[in-house]
Amino acid sequence: MAVYTHLAAEELAELIGEYDVGRLVSAKGIAEGVSNSNWLVETTQGRFILTLYERRIDNRDLPFFLGLLDHLSAKGSPVPRTIHDRSGAAYRMVGNKAAALIEFLPGVSIERPTPAQARAVGAALAGIHLAARDFDRSRNNELGPQAWRELLEECGDEALASIDPSLPALVRSELELFAEQWPTDLPAGVIHADLFPDNVLMIGNEVRGLIDFYFACNDFFAYDLAVTHAAWCFTGDDEFQAEVSAALMTGYEAIRPLTEAERNALPLLARGASMRFLSTRAYDWLHTPADALVTRKDPMAFARRLSFYQTQGDSAFKSGTD
Repeated sequence: MAVYTHLAAEELAELIGEYDVGRLVSAKGIAEGVSNSNWLVETTQGRFILTLYERRIDNRDLPFFLGLLDHLSAKGSPVPRTIHDRSGAAYRMVGNKAAALIEFLPGVSIERPTPAQARAVGAALAGIHLAARDFDRSRNNELGPQAWRELLEECGDEALASIDPSLPALVRSELELFAEQWPTDLPAGVIHADLFPDNVLMIGNEVRGLIDFYFACNDFFAYDLAVTHAAWCFTGDDEFQAEVSAALMTGYEAIRPLTEAERNALPLLARGASMRFLSTRAYDWLHTPADALVTRKDPMAFARRLSFYQTQGDSAFKSGTD
């Protein structure tokens, strides 16, 4: 989440007035994240999240994203529903950009997850994989291996080296590996694809909200687990947390056991998950406007995690029952 587009108070009030949620009381921009403009909105009837879609979001995908929220919420998953406007539309246009109002869910994001919290997140992830099986829409993963290559080639070796001198060589060798060995036949369906700690709301050890589904797509379930593993199982100093990892795996498999092929693919998928976030963070590091209300994220954090999976991947995915 972030704020790239600034809306005046009058514009926000007019927009909120299109929904049956009461009058606007306050709206505060949210700085975390890198993709959309977001506000925490308070009205006379409650709190909501307002999202204005910016980069990497095609408006043609919004029926998938917003419909998925409503589908999962109706299934009992801890996912916020979309607030439809008075005409029944799930989103509205603000100039040439789409905007949606989303239910606010209580809870806090965890910076240093405990094993118990990681286990709950693993179970919640498996739960949405199962709950979305009968969702009637699909969407290709627009940030798969080919997109990583294109983003990094657009950055160029010189710019990547300005981030870190080792980065161009790492990128080249890993992209070649993915081109040769990326799996083609693993269990697949709708995935979140971005389940970082700041996209999970918890109260104690209970998951109260899974949010920010704007990279959701159809892809391998095990890839989604690998993304979540790379996001949850390291400290801010990129130190691997084995107990957190084991708990995450145990929680996931308690709801949806992995196949042998998925288990064998996890080390490579985790390297790919690291490259996915390395590539988008590197691109954003080099291209984010100086005046954007957004926190740039260090791409080298995922270069270090990629290096970990290169050397330790075979032992990184043990569950508490192994």
